[in-house]
Amino acid sequence: MRALNTPLAAFCPSYVCRGCASSLRRATHRPVPARLSSSLAASKPVNFSWYFFHNDRWTRSPPQRRSLSAEPPPPIAQTQALSLDGTAYPPARSYRASEPLTARRLLTVYSQLSKSRLTALIVLSAMAGVALSPLPTTVPVLLSTALGTTLCCASANALNQLQEVPFDAQMARTRMRPLVRRAISPVHAAGFALATGVTGPVVLWTMVNPTTALLGAANIALYAGAYTWLKRKSILNTWVGAVVGGIPPLMGWTACEGALLPSSAHPVEFFLPSFLSSAPLDSMLHLTGDNPLAPLALFALLFSWQFPHFNALSHVVREAYAQAGYRMLCVLDPAKNALVALRHAGLLAGICAVLVPLSGLTTWTFGLLSLAPNAVCLVAAWRFWKSGSEKHARRVFQHSLWYLPVMLGLMMFCKRGLDWSSWIGTQAEEQKQEEQSSPASAGLQPA
Repeated sequence: MRALNTPLAAFCPSYVCRGCASSLRRATHRPVPARLSSSLAASKPVNFSWYFFHNDRWTRSPPQRRSLSAEPPPPIAQTQALSLDGTAYPPARSYRASEPLTARRLLTVYSQLSKSRLTALIVLSAMAGVALSPLPTTVPVLLSTALGTTLCCASANALNQLQEVPFDAQMARTRMRPLVRRAISPVHAAGFALATGVTGPVVLWTMVNPTTALLGAANIALYAGAYTWLKRKSILNTWVGAVVGGIPPLMGWTACEGALLPSSAHPVEFFLPSFLSSAPLDSMLHLTGDNPLAPLALFALLFSWQFPHFNALSHVVREAYAQAGYRMLCVLDPAKNALVALRHAGLLAGICAVLVPLSGLTTWTFGLLSLAPNAVCLVAAWRFWKSGSEKHARRVFQHSLWYLPVMLGLMMFCKRGLDWSSWIGTQAEEQKQEEQSSPASAGLQPA
């Protein structure tokens, strides 16, 4: 028996045997089990609320603190909130009362409810359908189509914001929308959505045609109904949103009395390249009329463009979508989100190079000119899929912003049957020179 100088000696007898001493020495080098440590150490209750705020924060009087100086601390006004250490918070100077809605501010709020930039893009795609149609149209029909499409878009966007106020408030990207910051009442916004949602289809029905009006009303129902509801239910919301983006060029096509479905009066026609077609070009010009394959090509272009554009943007703000509880592909499966963007970037290259000129909307020159822009976007989408970084996602989104206007501009420039020489006057000069050089005109000239 001998005395033991170990940390466990305080809990053991003063003298132990040599065998027990060796066992205790080995025990001091091994971790003590949780049950043994809890029985040896004195248990001390932990106040978890202390980690978040001081317990005296909610009392009406400031907490008593020891001061190094003899003078007591200055009293704190009872109307001010107290911080963790008992000092008063500065007054909230950022708060201010809502300003009255003047006519100018009301127009600004209406523009924000309508998502003016998105509406302008949709109206542009609808006007592209009118411009690319080979059928004749008038200025009143063109203006009425633009006005009706604008009103339908304004109604759909306002109804969308009315349903997503509590979710928009949780996202930094949308927390400054008019309904979230209470710049306008929900009743007022609902009245605006109802007025534009009724006026838009009525304008299209009376000034254009019923088919275009039905497409505008269907777009309101799809965006404010199915798309908004699916955003918190299924990842299919992105595909429904792509359908919504593909309808406006169809509205422009039907505004010129174009057919959407094939029939005996409007069969599907294919415009092959000159080296693959035995028919001369002059005999093919009569086919540039109402071809149902042309609106399908426009719809496919706008439908596939939505995925590189939106999937790249949603990847950058995926944390905000997750915080608001949206079931987006960028949140549930970021790798597949990038793969879908890459897939549709490849489809866009095929649509522009083959389907658009095959439908007769443009010549095959457009197919060649579209290869370079599509290659740039396809490489960016491939890098985004390969790395999955936000840097490459932003690059894809930036490319999508210029891609659509460039493609629509090239399609108008390469429109089949459009002779640009007549716009600059060269055609008239060539005809004049041919008339002067012909034998008949030479015989009529005086000697």
